[in-house]
Amino acid sequence: MTFKPKLEDLRLFDEVVQLSSFAAVAKAMGVSPAYVGKRVQVLEQALGVKLLHRQSRRLKLTEEGARVVHWAKQLIGGMESMLDELDSLRSKPRGLVRIASSLGFGRRHVAPSLGGLLEQHPELQVRLELLDDLRDLPGAPFDLDIRIGNDLAPHVLARKLATNHRVLCASPRYIARRGRPTQPADLVHHDCLVIKERDQPFGVWRLSGPEGAVSVKVGGLLSSNHGEVVRDWALQGHGIMLRSMWDVGPLLSEQALLEVLPGYRQEADIWAVYPVKLADSARLRVCVEWFQARFRSLAT
Repeated sequence: MTFKPKLEDLRLFDEVVQLSSFAAVAKAMGVSPAYVGKRVQVLEQALGVKLLHRQSRRLKLTEEGARVVHWAKQLIGGMESMLDELDSLRSKPRGLVRIASSLGFGRRHVAPSLGGLLEQHPELQVRLELLDDLRDLPGAPFDLDIRIGNDLAPHVLARKLATNHRVLCASPRYIARRGRPTQPADLVHHDCLVIKERDQPFGVWRLSGPEGAVSVKVGGLLSSNHGEVVRDWALQGHGIMLRSMWDVGPLLSEQALLEVLPGYRQEADIWAVYPVKLADSARLRVCVEWFQARFRSLAT
């Protein structure tokens, strides 16, 4: 065998055997009988065997031809089964979905919503991993990343789930002791509680305000990669933090925390990031739509 046979030629050969006529196959395909004969000849050359005896207007299978048509039917059936299965996967949500999210948001919002998702789609399985390092999905072992922040690489596929922003805030106790900053540059003289966020360099707060974008390099005695730890430090009066409204909104309403520099904020929307188009995966599509509906109330 000098080269591999084409599935299209095997399919055509199977049609020839079923109809016992080059002309009938040619008419069904909208091609000439000569073309059909040529494709059968190419298939014979690829396999290195004679497939048909041509006796006047009749076609008779050789022993090798009978074996080939048997395998051709299995190959064609297998291909059709594969396509049917893939079509089912695109239309019916089932199978494992590996989801990643950040520590705080994942624990507070992603994890509690998964029970309802599986009640609606019982053929799904979910594996949730909470971590705080940014990953691009094509090279990571995840199907879906629920992330916060607007620094998305241009090539990623993503859908915004909710509007969110980060604000500067501190406890009344800290403000009574250290006062309020009046401009971003004043932050360098304050105790700042730094969180290692997934989408920003450590200790650099990029803000937007009345004069446009500004970056401030901040520091302090306390820092962590866990936002809830930093939030607790802020509540205890240890410094100023930059934290998402999905987390501190209720604390600001209760005045357990007070916003400082209220004219400045950091846009940090909530996104679903995935490696393939949602139209090609029912599993991912229903997950993204579920999270979008659940997180709509988090919009600020």
